[in-house]
Amino acid sequence: MNQPWPKPWQTPSLQAAAVYRARVRGCLLGGAIGDALGYQVEFSTLDRIRAAHGPRGVTGFVLGTPGAVGLISDDTQMTLFTVEALVQARTQPRESWSLVLRQAYERWLRTQSQRGPEQPAPGEPAASAGGLVTEAWLYSRRAPGNACLSGVAQMYAPDPALPLDGSPGEVNPDSKGCGTVMRSAPFGLVAPADAAFAMAARGAQITHGHPTGYYAAGAFAAIVAHLVAGDGLQGAVLRTLRLLERHQGHTETSAALRAALDLADGGAPTAEKVESLGAGWIAEEALAVAVYCALAEPDPEAALLLSVNHSGDSDSTGSVCGNLLGAWHGDTGLPHGWVARVEGRDRIAALADDLAAAYTQG
Repeated sequence: MNQPWPKPWQTPSLQAAAVYRARVRGCLLGGAIGDALGYQVEFSTLDRIRAAHGPRGVTGFVLGTPGAVGLISDDTQMTLFTVEALVQARTQPRESWSLVLRQAYERWLRTQSQRGPEQPAPGEPAASAGGLVTEAWLYSRRAPGNACLSGVAQMYAPDPALPLDGSPGEVNPDSKGCGTVMRSAPFGLVAPADAAFAMAARGAQITHGHPTGYYAAGAFAAIVAHLVAGDGLQGAVLRTLRLLERHQGHTETSAALRAALDLADGGAPTAEKVESLGAGWIAEEALAVAVYCALAEPDPEAALLLSVNHSGDSDSTGSVCGNLLGAWHGDTGLPHGWVARVEGRDRIAALADDLAAAYTQG
């Protein structure tokens, strides 16, 4: 049955539509900024970060190779291909979205092996007309996760009615890396929290089958959906915890989120407190670190810096934190100087507008 897509944001006025568009833009641009802040220090310990950048650690974009600043990583790449899939799926039968998503990730996988849209590797096809696969700047391999690479290569599209009962998924059933979470914010931009949770949790199983990996992705999307609907972050997390409780096997994800809430109530934020939640390499830790930083620091710039100055997966925790902050505050609430300099800014903003338009029209 060709069921209609739900609208995350009813638009009785131009003002409401503008608020929704600002949150979508903010979510995607904020994620790119956090990703870019953390990418150059991913894999570095906190001591090494401070030794290289001073006692406060990273305070802005770090010069990369070759002499560029604001470079994004696989986190933003996969998020953008998620967005492209959701835009394309909007005009197709709703039950086909998981196949459209898998195909989008396969296009992303091509960008990790080809030298550019017009320079495929031997034996591989050139880029087809239109879409992200024609964007030369996305043909950069920036530390993609092994489970994402191997999972997409298996060409698995989960059943849109796949039960979410805590059973391991078919692909990489023991993997709960943060690659599930870092790409899943867009689901929360296009559907109410319950539907966003289900779509993200099933979409995560294209690459990661561990229940905590896919539940953390679902929880992230649900939090974003609540933010888009106008909730504050603490309320969004509490609502999501109630949603998680309906699902067998939720305990690791729920415990991580509760630890983040408790820590945010525990006084001034520090990098050491961030590290007490984990390094962010696995899904629930990345989500917990991002939630803590966005809650503990009321200023978005300070929250973004807190989210990347730690030992571990700094670009993923920064990206997820930026997604949350942007969905919460909108694009005008993000540091303008970073928005202006992040890689792909114009294309990200245009894709955000395409997504917002697709889900507020018709």
